Amino acid sequence: MKLKIHEIFYSLQGESSRVGLPTVFVRLTGCPMRCVYCDTAYAFSGGSNIEISDILAKVADYGTKYVTVTGGEPLAQKGCLVLLQDLCDAGYSVSLETGGAIDISPVDKRVSVILDVKTPDSGEVENNVWSNLEHLKQTDEVKFVLCSRADYVWAKEILNKHHIADKCPVLFSPVYSQINPTDLAGWVLEDKLPVRMQVQLHKILWGEKPGV
Repeated sequence: MKLKIHEIFYSLQGESSRVGLPTVFVRLTGCPMRCVYCDTAYAFSGGSNIEISDILAKVADYGTKYVTVTGGEPLAQKGCLVLLQDLCDAGYSVSLETGGAIDISPVDKRVSVILDVKTPDSGEVENNVWSNLEHLKQTDEVKFVLCSRADYVWAKEILNKHHIADKCPVLFSPVYSQINPTDLAGWVLEDKLPVRMQVQLHKILWGEKPGV
């Protein structure tokens, strides 16, 4: 089985509770959404069709236990489910970054799903598959990428309505160079939210570019 892969690279995890860990990233080509803040639009097209066995061999070359499958939207390729299972079978600690517009229930339960809930200002709020919240495990994480104060208020309402923090860790992340992280930190503290605020470590270290 082949998947269209845009890039495979080794870097520090810049987001989620795994931030700072040396990680191999497998970035799949393609995405059905067009978020206004997308920083991986270069992965909407291009890439190469690669056998899953060759993907695993490339991952093994880097010699780390952490692997993140990302995109684009990795679940847009059905073979992604096989890749995730094979990575788990090989003994890796696997996370999946998904935009929340595709059902996560078939994903191998050993995978830590990082589920992005799209906010109104993302331009893709109507594509949220809300039933995904019913499939969350304690090892998963829900991420809200916030473009504005209005997004923050909306995310706070969703957090409370669905009791998400009772199911798994929750991440609030400011859009790079759009929300002042200090402002977001103040809002979270003022409202005493049960969330982890995060900034994108890889962009602080290397800026916005592929392969980091």
